[in-house]
Amino acid sequence: MMPKPRLAILISGRGSNMVALAKAAQKPDYPAVVALVLSNRADAGGLETAARMGIETLALPHRGFATRADFDAALCAELKARRIDMIALAGFMRILTPGFIRQWEGRIVNIHPSLLPEYRGLDTHARALAAHDTEAGCTVHVVTERLDDGPILAQARVPILPDDCEATLAARVLEEEHRIYPPALARHIEALGLNRPCPSGKGC
Repeated sequence: MMPKPRLAILISGRGSNMVALAKAAQKPDYPAVVALVLSNRADAGGLETAARMGIETLALPHRGFATRADFDAALCAELKARRIDMIALAGFMRILTPGFIRQWEGRIVNIHPSLLPEYRGLDTHARALAAHDTEAGCTVHVVTERLDDGPILAQARVPILPDDCEATLAARVLEEEHRIYPPALARHIEALGLNRPCPSGKGC
């Protein structure tokens, strides 16, 4: 039997979506194994959580590099050393360089807390509330060189209630993120055929 694709989850904080992915991957029928949880912040709470789950962890602080490209080159080297096949961004607060994204074309997936193409970037809940929207949500998408602009894999919607603030809306959207991210990622991995040997020259 072909080994399952090796997934790296990149985080910058507590990693609640990382936990959702890792728990899903513990099931025998999930089409990937979580091989690494990596953070650009040594104090990210998700690193300790992942370690308790028996997952290899690595802190790669971005402040130790002169340029964004230097950080991405080091990141790529760490992923290659661990034979990573797929990358899932789970609250990873770094914009990846075009060169890095091209090397992993189609194999980086992100969860974004808005109904893309609305509200790319930061402060999505505050912007939805300021616009008096009636609903919000989250989007799983493939990462491309344009910020929050790749092909959409899944979305979930939640109503915006009259008494909502950023915190209450964010909490309700986060529940949906945890629900849709694992199956959307699984479908994408299966569609890519990552359970088959990769063509030579792919990756870093």
